[in-house]
Amino acid sequence: MEINQSFNPGEIVYIIIRNPHAQDVAHIQQAAVVQNPEDANSLALFIHENYFPLTEEYAVFTTEEEAEAAYQQAFGTVDSGEEFYG
Repeated sequence: MEINQSFNPGEIVYIIIRNPHAQDVAHIQQAAVVQNPEDANSLALFIHENYFPLTEEYAVFTTEEEAEAAYQQAFGTVDSGEEFYG
């Protein structure tokens, strides 16, 4: 199934974003699913006043809890003593 078929305009989703200036910094960000302004047949993520095509390149979660679990699995947690090195 194509990722665009999994979501509808108006839904709020959560993604993990890396800081482009510091690759060892990542956080969970809320985003809105919207109609892609450049392609009426596809959807986009609206984040920080910018549109990003909704593609398989993004790990999109329907709940903040799912995003948090994926984040902890990928990057560890401060409490567990795990460290992420890139």
